[in-house]
Amino acid sequence: MGTGKRGLLAAALTVVCAVTVLAAPGAAFAAPAPPPGASSAPGPSPAPVPDKDLEQVRQKLDTLYHDAAVATDAYNAAEEKAKKQSAEIAALTKKITAGQRRLAKLKDQAGAAAREQYRGGGLPPTAQFLLSDDPGQVLDGAGLVLQGQQAANHLIGELSDAQQQLQDYAQDAAAQWKKLDADRKAKAGAKKKILQQIDAAKKLEASLEEKQKERLAQLEQQAALKAQTAWLDTGILEKIHGKASAAGEKAVAFATAQIGKPYVWGAEGPDSFDCSGLTSQAWAAAGRPIPRTSQEQWKQLKHIPVKDMRPGDLVIYFDDASHVALYIGDGAIIQAPRPGRTVTVAGAGSMPILGVVRPDA
Repeated sequence: MGTGKRGLLAAALTVVCAVTVLAAPGAAFAAPAPPPGASSAPGPSPAPVPDKDLEQVRQKLDTLYHDAAVATDAYNAAEEKAKKQSAEIAALTKKITAGQRRLAKLKDQAGAAAREQYRGGGLPPTAQFLLSDDPGQVLDGAGLVLQGQQAANHLIGELSDAQQQLQDYAQDAAAQWKKLDADRKAKAGAKKKILQQIDAAKKLEASLEEKQKERLAQLEQQAALKAQTAWLDTGILEKIHGKASAAGEKAVAFATAQIGKPYVWGAEGPDSFDCSGLTSQAWAAAGRPIPRTSQEQWKQLKHIPVKDMRPGDLVIYFDDASHVALYIGDGAIIQAPRPGRTVTVAGAGSMPILGVVRPDA
């Protein structure tokens, strides 16, 4: 193997050693702690928000948490890619190791053949025939010589193939490393955006007085109820009669058991969840693995008309598929809503529905 090939292989093996550091399963990073209260930190309190502006505050919070949800999906997608690339590099490592062993064996065979030729004097068959006291013996051996030459040619071919395979494996590993590093940077960028959005939302909420926080919660409930009522007023429930499949019942049972657990972005259990972490784990518990993110769930799973949905189906929300929940029947869903909230039951029509997908179609 040439110096360039050895260098490329060494670089690939270095890549494989480093990948476990960058591609280790990402932990669910908790949202930043809320700012300390006035009693623990001196200084003026934030300017109070006028009551008349609370509806604008609610809308602003919705926007901030929606943006955080979009960034969370990007974070989760980058993490899934990193896991896949890590597995691909690990597979390449095994191929490189096996290729090295094969190459070493072939080199040993080539060395043995060279030593055997040296001991035979390295004379061509014609010269051996002319110089031998027993030309008949030389003629008998000519066939063996020809076989030896063919074997040597085959051995040289195998050596060349083994070296080319090692070079290809090394190049593949280097390419996977570049992808992994790019996705690591994407994941870091998504994490930064998530923290910024959540921090801005928490600061906004912290600027409210207690009575205003209570009033804000009422406004949130009223907005959700209004949307749910409008959805139900279409008569949609009269059309929805689907019964859960056996797998769907298991998914609903899993999600129901998680009610009350906190939302944490990037989390997929067992103690906390984000929206797609809850739905993906619910269906994993039902024996049907599905994509990790709400956007990929929307892209890859079979689309079902809303009127045909049944318990266990996933309801995808907003035009960018940034939120997902599990339908449980009677116009209700189980969802992990956003930071500061827990897994809960809500109305299926309480948010703008993009569509419905079925994991076990």
